[in-house]
This record gives sequence, structure tokens and C-alpha cells, in this order.
Amino acid sequence: MNTPHTQGDDLLVRFQRSVAVAPDLIAVRSPETSVTFASLAERIAALAGALSARGVRRGDHVGVSLERGVDLVVALLAVWSAGAAYVPLDPQYPDERLAFMMRDSGLRLVIAADALPAGIANVEVITPAATGAAAVPVPVTSTDAAYVMYTSGSTGTPKGVIVTRGAVASLVHRLEAIGAYADSHRVVGWNASASFDASVQQWVRVCRGDTVVLLDEEQRRDPARFGAALSKYAITDIDATPSHWEAVEQGVTTSALRLFLGGEPVPTALWQRLDKARQSGRVEAFNLYGPTECTVDSTAGPVEGTEPHIGRPLPSVEIHVLDGRLAEVPVGVTGEVYISGPGVARGYVNRPGLTAQRFVADPFAGAGRRMYRTGDEARWRPDGTLEFVGRADRQVKVRGFRVEPGEVEATIARYREGCAAVVVVRADDLVAYCVGDPDLDELRDHVAAHLPAHMVPVRFIPIAAFPLNVNGKLDLSLLPDPHDSAARADGQLPAGEYEELVADVWAAVLGQDRVFADDDFFALGAHSLMAIRVVARVKKELGVTLSIRDMYRHPLLRDFAEFVKAVHAGVHSAGGR
Repeated sequence: MNTPHTQGDDLLVRFQRSVAVAPDLIAVRSPETSVTFASLAERIAALAGALSARGVRRGDHVGVSLERGVDLVVALLAVWSAGAAYVPLDPQYPDERLAFMMRDSGLRLVIAADALPAGIANVEVITPAATGAAAVPVPVTSTDAAYVMYTSGSTGTPKGVIVTRGAVASLVHRLEAIGAYADSHRVVGWNASASFDASVQQWVRVCRGDTVVLLDEEQRRDPARFGAALSKYAITDIDATPSHWEAVEQGVTTSALRLFLGGEPVPTALWQRLDKARQSGRVEAFNLYGPTECTVDSTAGPVEGTEPHIGRPLPSVEIHVLDGRLAEVPVGVTGEVYISGPGVARGYVNRPGLTAQRFVADPFAGAGRRMYRTGDEARWRPDGTLEFVGRADRQVKVRGFRVEPGEVEATIARYREGCAAVVVVRADDLVAYCVGDPDLDELRDHVAAHLPAHMVPVRFIPIAAFPLNVNGKLDLSLLPDPHDSAARADGQLPAGEYEELVADVWAAVLGQDRVFADDDFFALGAHSLMAIRVVARVKKELGVTLSIRDMYRHPLLRDFAEFVKAVHAGVHSAGGR
């Protein structure tokens, strides 16, 4: 069941039509509960009434600090119903960052399950269960704000991107127009944080009459649980970053799955595997590209053939690949990507200078239209598809999240006087090279207390001084290899069959020459997706099933010996070796 629509439809209007057409259809499902369209609409109306009673008006910003669940869907649509824009506040973010986002976006009210962290003042909190008299319908236009999404900032502070309602409605329409969203009722997995802009194209699917299934963290991280969830809930559509999909794909046994990839480049090997899966009818994949400032997706293309690309511009989107003088470059020549069209955001909260710098006049259109300067480099192929090349500035993508290394470096510099760092990407992970003789454990804790987890470097490497070239500029090529095991040559060598097996698995996943028996997996530069790969590799090579939950609830990856014991016990319980 999908409701009739036009390109200009507000998504709230489409949601209301979906409720009228199929009130008893399941709208949102989670591991704990499920709600129909009619029930969801009632809860949205009640919370919207509570927001209006507390003074929320058209154009206001309302914070939403909830874990992924039915309450989160209720809160997001209730904010829209009250005429406001939501500001996602990930409960896992450090208190300092949350406080900045609340101040910067001018929040007076936050929807949260619990009290806000101590030190955050002048902000009222209401729960998603709050109720009020039915709110008077609030007239909005396509230029009203839908949400404010914060991304990493090069100046050391995050920046809030203001995306309009018309832009979000246009996103859904554009993906429908190219056939990415099938007409028949779909069951859509929601696995992204609400603070990641890819979440928008996942949860808003409920507005068009699709069922949204909320995947919890265990289901997201464990290949077996991920695959089981796809089967159990008959999920037809799922979004993932390429690195996330690679971590869980072996657990997927369903067929006719529609996969949407985005957030980072697709490795060639993964592209080719997905093409084979397409030919066998198992998975139909689309590769999507677009910055937060252009409402999630600007280009799309089916994953076919042997060479990755980011597809063609979506309907009504214009992509320009330009040189330094804003002239179009020929096919096959690399230039900077500029984007114009209905998805272009309004700009940044309280950052008029940066807004003017990044949202520039469009010389290819009539007066008044703007285009967004992405900082991405790409080139056109002869077949009309676009090939992503890299970044023109220092901004990087880490597991789908945009990261400005300058913001991480500024946080490290605040650790104590004399401490400084250069932050780079090595093997798709952040690595910080630090001067000033910091205590690395303390420094890691300091960064983790001020930045989201995806912005915390996986390695902090002390160096005596930053290497410079003959011109006195930093020479990144002279920075030491973060995987060089020479610095740990005095570690305790693995002894015995199981220690050697585990050391080989850890080393293979980490991409290192060797691992010692007194090592800490995460201290070696690992992250959660690598933990998934360790579990998968242990199951494949040793026939032992380890729980992702145990990787975090118990110190299995913090203590090499404990991990070896778990593997040893698993092998013997399975009757092996």
C-alpha cells in the first residue's frame, strides 16, 4: 500500500493518507513491540498536542534524544506535526557535544526518556509519552525546516545543517521516480543512528505506507542476528554503509533483498560480489551518493558490472564537475562536484560566513538559485555515470560518518598545553600522531569524553616531532606506519595452539604482521566492525560461535587470555580439535 502523491507533497500529508488507507497495517515494528498506522497516528497527535501546549510553534527547533525505537518515530513525526524541526541528539554522544548542539540550535525543549546530563540548563524535557489536547493543524510550506543535522566542523566545532521539508519530500519522490522504491508495500530496516543523515531515508519510509522495522545494536552488529532479523521480519529493503554490509553480509540468507549503499566508497571486490548476487536474484543493490547539505542522496545507480561508480543525478538534481574557475571539465577529467536542485539545504545554523562559502550562486541557472560546493572530486564516465575520486580538502569519511580531522586535532590540543596532533586516515580508520609526550590512555579518555565514538582515533601514536618537507610543510608520507609491530617487539609471544590461532585471527582482521598475547584488541586500533569480523572469522575457521554481546559485556577483546579461553571452551563444546 503506497499512497498517491505528487512531487510537492509534504511527507506528513502522505503519512496521514497512509493512515486513512490502511489504519490496521503495521507501521513500525521493533524487537519489543509493533504499532499499527492508526495507533501510531494517535500517539503522534498526543505528543504533538503536548509540544504545542508547551509553546512549540512553526519554525522552532525541538531536540530529540531517544534510542532507536517506536518512541523515536513518534517523536520525529510529532515535531513535524507541531510545525517544528527536529534536532537529533544521540544519547551516546559526550555531554559537552550535546550541550553545544543544544545551545547552537537554540533548543528550549527536548524529547527524552531520561533527564538531560547535569550542567545543561534552560532546556525543558518531556517524555515521548507526554500528551496534550489535539493540536491545531499547523500550516507549513516546503521552505520550512524539517531537521537540523550536525556534522563535524573543520574549525573544531560541529555545524548544524538546516534541511527543509520540501527537500525531504523531494528525496522520496526522486528515489521513487527512478524505481529505487518499489510501488508495492515494502518492509524497511532502520539501522542508522538518527544523528546520521542516512537515517532520514530509512525512517520516513513509514510516511509512504511502508513498514519500518527497527534493528537494535545486537542485530546490527552480529552477522547471524542481522540475517535472522531480515528473515524474521521479512525485510525487503535495507540501508547500510559498505563497511557495515561487509561485516554482516555472510549472515544474510534471504533473497530478493533491495540494498541501498551509501556514506563511503564501495570497494571493488564488494561491488563485484553484489553484481553476482544480483545475477542470482539474491540482492539488488543501489549505490547512493550525496552530502548532508543536499538531503542525503543526489546521485544513484544500480550495482552492476565490475567497476564501482556513484550513478547518475537523481531527477531534478543537477551535478556539475568544475575546475577552479567554475568551468565544466571534459568527460574523464577530475574536477570538484557542485550540486544544485531541490535537495540543497538552507545553510548552516548561526554560520552565515560558512554558508556563503559553501552555498554559492549557481552560474548555470536563473537568478537566486544556489549550488552546494561539496569538496568532493569526481569525473564523468563516457556512459554518463559519475566516478568518485576523493576529497579536495581534508574532510574524510569514516564508516559512513563525515569527519573533519581539524576538529579531532583541536580536541587533542585541549588535552594539555604543548600537546598537538595530526589526524589522518590509515586503512579506513582515524590515527592520531601526537607530540608533547601525552599519556596515551588519558588522552584517549579525554577525546572520548568530548567527541562521538566515530571521531575517536583508533590509534594514538607518540612521535617526537611532526615530519616536515624541504619547504617546511608537514609531510604525511614520513609519518610512521601505525601497524609497524617493531614498537611492540618486547610483547609476550603467543604460546600454544589456541593462542597462536587467536593471534592469527586478530592479526588478519587488524591487518598487522603479528599480535602478542598481552595485547588489547581495541588498543591495537580496532573498532566495532572489526569485532564483528573477528567473530565471523572464528566461526568460519574454528567452528566456534561467539556472541557480539560478550565482546562488550565481558572483556573478551580487552584480554587476550580471556578470549583464548572462550575459543578453547567453544571448540571443546562443539566436539572439535
